[in-house]
Amino acid sequence: MVPRLSVLALAGLAFLAACGTPQEQCINRSTREIRALQKLLDETEANLARGYAWEDYEVVHWERDICGTVTLTQPDGTVIERPRFCMRPHSETEQRRVAIDPVSEARKRDGLIAKIKALTPQAEANIAACKIAYPE
Repeated sequence: MVPRLSVLALAGLAFLAACGTPQEQCINRSTREIRALQKLLDETEANLARGYAWEDYEVVHWERDICGTVTLTQPDGTVIERPRFCMRPHSETEQRRVAIDPVSEARKRDGLIAKIKALTPQAEANIAACKIAYPE
């Protein structure tokens, strides 16, 4: 398993990178791939713990909305403006449970762990280089 402390340290440094100093931006670039893999690993581990995954899907609802106005002239010459209504689509993202194959999910988890372990030494070297190139 990937040492959680290393991954958390990298994630903490990446969080600081959002602030935007040159050093932080450099560290952010250097750890982007590991953070993406860690997010996938966390999701995979949660799926295994639950026994299912969550899937996002879009649901379209139609809503009545004001699309402008209609100008009407009365027989006596009075001008009236009334709202004109139309139907507009409105989509919402919802989630549903999806069955997983635990063996496949465990294989995915193991592959993610191996990939993070393989990338961590280079990321740590890049972080050190960022600190040298952009001292604070």
